[in-house]
Amino acid sequence: YGVLLNVWNSSPEISPIIRKAKKKQTLTPYAFSLLHAADFSYRYTHEILPALKAGKVVLSDRYIYTAVARDCARGIPKPWLISNFRFAIRPDLTFFFRVDPAVSYDRITQTREIKYYEAGMDMEFSPNPRESYILFQSKVLAEYEVLAKENGFHLIDGTHSMDETQKAMRKAV
Repeated sequence: YGVLLNVWNSSPEISPIIRKAKKKQTLTPYAFSLLHAADFSYRYTHEILPALKAGKVVLSDRYIYTAVARDCARGIPKPWLISNFRFAIRPDLTFFFRVDPAVSYDRITQTREIKYYEAGMDMEFSPNPRESYILFQSKVLAEYEVLAKENGFHLIDGTHSMDETQKAMRKAV
């Protein structure tokens, strides 16, 4: 099979706008949400659908569930978010890599600094980036867990080694 790898926040038209807006750190939750919805819509229309119509397998590094979980954690009503993505087809298989936010924070900060919106600093949970990250990502994780139950995600323990993780994925496929 031919394969398309589709990556979150990567459209050539919208992604540069998102990067500039994030750099200014002035995005409201709704503006943040709408920009990412526009990015997804572009990628869906120009990359995902054409690949599927051509008979390719599409691997998405994050999908609409990312926006729904993250934006719900920012206080946006879930029905509004779902309506923004009603055009998107449901994936045949969705992996949910569950990792405790403290563990993911420690992993990320081994190679780079935590980003402002990634830490939920815009939500003002804490002035401390680590505390803010853990609080915000705990809310995101709770939303993902609801989405996982509602949509039948395949749960994978994200604390395992890459080798164990890929074996679990292969078994599910």
